[in-house]
Amino acid sequence: MNKNKLAKTLGISLKTLYNWEKEKPDLVRLINQGMALDQSIEETRKHLERLEQIKDDASNGKFNLK
Repeated sequence: MNKNKLAKTLGISLKTLYNWEKEKPDLVRLINQGMALDQSIEETRKHLERLEQIKDDASNGKFNLK
């Protein structure tokens, strides 16, 4: 999927997608994997939210992987 189409599908600007690629490459990798596995956007968003929560917890000294 090209970057313009991916940004449109995710409801974000192309600039935001480029920023994610630079600052959060694991986020973009997860999105691409979800798309390759034909997951729905909603499923992919849930995974992204969970990833962000794990990162926040880890940075605050919490490790809850449930």
